[in-house]
Amino acid sequence: MKIITVIGSGLIGRSWAMVFASGGYTVKLYDNQAGQAANAMTEMKKQMMELQEVGMLRGQLSAMQQLALLSSHEDLPQALQGAFFVQECVFENLEVKQNLFRDVERLVGEDVILSSSTSCLVPSAVFLSVQNRSRCLVSHPVNPPYYVKLVELVPHPETAVAIIENTYALMTEVGQVPVRLKKEIDGFTINRVQAAIIAECWRLVQDGIISVQDIDLVMSEGLGMRYAFIGPMETMHLNAPEGLGDYMKRYGEGIRRVLRSFGPVPDFFAEDAKSVISEMCELVPNNERHLSARRERRDQLLMGLAHLKKDH
Repeated sequence: MKIITVIGSGLIGRSWAMVFASGGYTVKLYDNQAGQAANAMTEMKKQMMELQEVGMLRGQLSAMQQLALLSSHEDLPQALQGAFFVQECVFENLEVKQNLFRDVERLVGEDVILSSSTSCLVPSAVFLSVQNRSRCLVSHPVNPPYYVKLVELVPHPETAVAIIENTYALMTEVGQVPVRLKKEIDGFTINRVQAAIIAECWRLVQDGIISVQDIDLVMSEGLGMRYAFIGPMETMHLNAPEGLGDYMKRYGEGIRRVLRSFGPVPDFFAEDAKSVISEMCELVPNNERHLSARRERRDQLLMGLAHLKKDH
């Protein structure tokens, strides 16, 4: 019986628990807030039954078989007992994560892999309080990981190669698509690329070039259509008769010219930023009802896209 402990029962923790259970692993979901892990179990059961109804439940096991692999815990030592892999999913607070991993290390054996879901804290900071950092890494998912399968594996400077390879194998086995970073960097790769897109989209709206609605269409109906199946490097390679080198001969100087025209990093908290936020909130009001409906729509569309990608 291979046991994985997921620490934190929020959206990311629940999604990770479902991913690991879909791969046939016994999953212990821990939360130090009374009743939170138990509530998460109820929510996961609802989701998994709905996924099964529409034929989108991951893995070879039925929803009830997967649910039988899940358990909720409020006692950390009990939750960690027997685990070979720990996936931390608590909120983005460096001190909280450092203290948690210090406590976890005291409760598990030397061969247990310690993994964090952090999206913006580098491993050398997250695992500062851990004595044996050779078994530590960041496994950063895209939210929600049940529908978006990419996960970045980011090593601590002291992480053993075998730990990265074993985690890569685990993530592949449960249906995720892992990528290996060769060393840590602020923002990892997903958020660095995303930050570049956010910055230029924000500048184009703020400078009066295009509306919030239309810049989103540039991605969803333009670049995003092909990026859902091939990345920017292959896109360039396919967009010239003789591949990437030919593409750069044709368009490289134009790209350099455009890059030089980019403005400074936007101030997302300046007074004129309020107009961008207001424009977005007119399209999708920032109340729970509207945001929840759009999130549900997002997840449904991601589920459909995941189904399409699976068949291609």
